[in-house]
Amino acid sequence: MARIIDVVEFLDNVGNELVHREPPGGPGDFRLGSQVIVRESQKAVFFRDGKSLDVFGPGRHTITTANIPILASIIGLATSGKSPFPAEVVFVNMKEFLNQKWGTMEPVAFRDAELGMVRLRAFGIYSFQIKDPALFVNGIVGQQGIYTTAGVDDYLRGVIITKFTDLIAEQKKSVLDLPSLYSEISAATKGQLSDDFARIGLVLKALYVNAITPTEETVKAIDERASMGAIGDMDKYLKFKAARAMGDAATNASGGGAAAMQTGVGLGAGAGLGAGLAGMMADAMRGAQQSGSQAATPTVACPNCKASNPVGTKFCSNCGTKLATTVKCPTCGTENPAGAKFCSNDGTKLS
Repeated sequence: MARIIDVVEFLDNVGNELVHREPPGGPGDFRLGSQVIVRESQKAVFFRDGKSLDVFGPGRHTITTANIPILASIIGLATSGKSPFPAEVVFVNMKEFLNQKWGTMEPVAFRDAELGMVRLRAFGIYSFQIKDPALFVNGIVGQQGIYTTAGVDDYLRGVIITKFTDLIAEQKKSVLDLPSLYSEISAATKGQLSDDFARIGLVLKALYVNAITPTEETVKAIDERASMGAIGDMDKYLKFKAARAMGDAATNASGGGAAAMQTGVGLGAGAGLGAGLAGMMADAMRGAQQSGSQAATPTVACPNCKASNPVGTKFCSNCGTKLATTVKCPTCGTENPAGAKFCSNDGTKLS
């Protein structure tokens, strides 16, 4: 035979339980005259057949047809209220719940103004309070079938993340600018959530964004972009790195023995870069030589052996004959450099 419940109450020693059902396993056997004890910061919603019949505030309440008139049609007065009837009481904690955690389970896609598409995670805290116990219990406990605080928290976090994701997607700035917008994002998210909380009998007291962090892949992309900005001229940077590596390679090579062994990896990399630099220098020298050959220095022929010598040479490099440093124009007498073919004054052809 089921036990008749004469007194029902709930003492939350921890103070963190949002809602609690008595009896915990489902409806219990009540009868007229049973008492419900509600403590401070609590309210109790009396249920039968899944419907809320009354809300009790702090104090001791006796179940009678006076405070719950509908019971008269449920149990029948012919038995003078002696017949038990199945019912349950949901205790609701009316205090403000602080430091509630929320956060994205999966990274949120964000269109960054500078980096393109990135993925972000967000974390924060919020606080809330039950404003309408009957509405809250009917909306959450009755419809959702949630009787534990953890279940309610999961539901609220889901609502917060949905609104936050929608809001963050509308931002048109870079992820680098988001830390300066935490206050604005927090206020905007709280504003969008007010109606959602009120719809189930809650009031959102505060909401804060503590951090919006990129994923590891996004962090690497940001670091690379920062490094590129610090480098500036990539061509000069590569030349500098190559020259330094070649110098390090030469130093390591001259160290010998243990030093060379310890720096083997660096030596190999430095030698490779040094070889590349040496190749570039050799190419530059060959280009200079080719340019020089294309614009050859004027020469003068030796009167004895006819060997070509650079203009200004005093003696033939082949036979040692003294060479003339200038040629006199037979027409106007102007002195012209040796090897000149025409006079610089009147254009007379010089022999």
